[in-house]
Amino acid sequence: MKNPNVKWIYLIILSIIWGSSFILIKKSLLGLTPYQLGALRTIITGIILLAFGYSQLKDIPKSKWKWLCISGFLGSFFPAFFFAIAETEIDSAVASILNSLVPLNTILLGFAVFKIASTKRQVLGVIIGFIGTSILIMKGSELNPNQNYLYAGFVIASTLMYGANVNIIKRYLQDVKPLAIAAGNYIFIVIPALVILLFTDFFSSERLNNPDLPSALLYVIILSVFGTALAKVVFNKLVQISTPVFASSVTYIMPLIALIWGLLDGEAFSLIQAMASLLILVGVYLSHKRKA
Repeated sequence: MKNPNVKWIYLIILSIIWGSSFILIKKSLLGLTPYQLGALRTIITGIILLAFGYSQLKDIPKSKWKWLCISGFLGSFFPAFFFAIAETEIDSAVASILNSLVPLNTILLGFAVFKIASTKRQVLGVIIGFIGTSILIMKGSELNPNQNYLYAGFVIASTLMYGANVNIIKRYLQDVKPLAIAAGNYIFIVIPALVILLFTDFFSSERLNNPDLPSALLYVIILSVFGTALAKVVFNKLVQISTPVFASSVTYIMPLIALIWGLLDGEAFSLIQAMASLLILVGVYLSHKRKA
């Protein structure tokens, strides 16, 4: 008999890991460009997952491979670059809070694309969440006039991709092992990431002699091993043993972890932004409720 509390253990572990990912991205950008960071993160993660999960690929039915490809690009490839680009202009804590839109977008895409019914309470949650998002972005741009908050669009785009990915895993990859899903994803995206890395100046003498490069690479390795490779497997398992909305509600705890890291790193955060963040989480909470 399965322990119903296991999904909560997975949820807490993911919240801590992913909540710490935003500050790791920020620190990695001190020695790398966002394109180098996204490419290296994808390549390192791919090597790890394929090393441990390659043997499981042969058990994947042929009909599942197209969904593994789509899942790989939506759930891993593009977000790896988009979050890095976003954090060149907005604080890591704000990026994490905007990431809380994942459950709301999971519901929107589930309804619009995957024909999954939504309740009135969930629709209300989506509306409240987006009001909070608008306030957070507007007040953030006022508090940090030197930052371009249009870059928040990269985070929002990533949350849409994450929402689509959750629905794809639940609907089309439910019977595929979590490690096989993760390894299968990276079969398709490691080579494009390597091509992108080759077209950056990563291998130039100027970049290799950058004194910030060693610490940046250390942060990328930690981010890749824990924030991507391990977290991908845990997340895929969580989706399979729960629901798409429950799995995406990992964003309840993530912003708190990321906010603590951001404040410790000297990031500014106003009371109005805190209230806007609370609005987003209220929206996520309402969208998580099943009753009409």
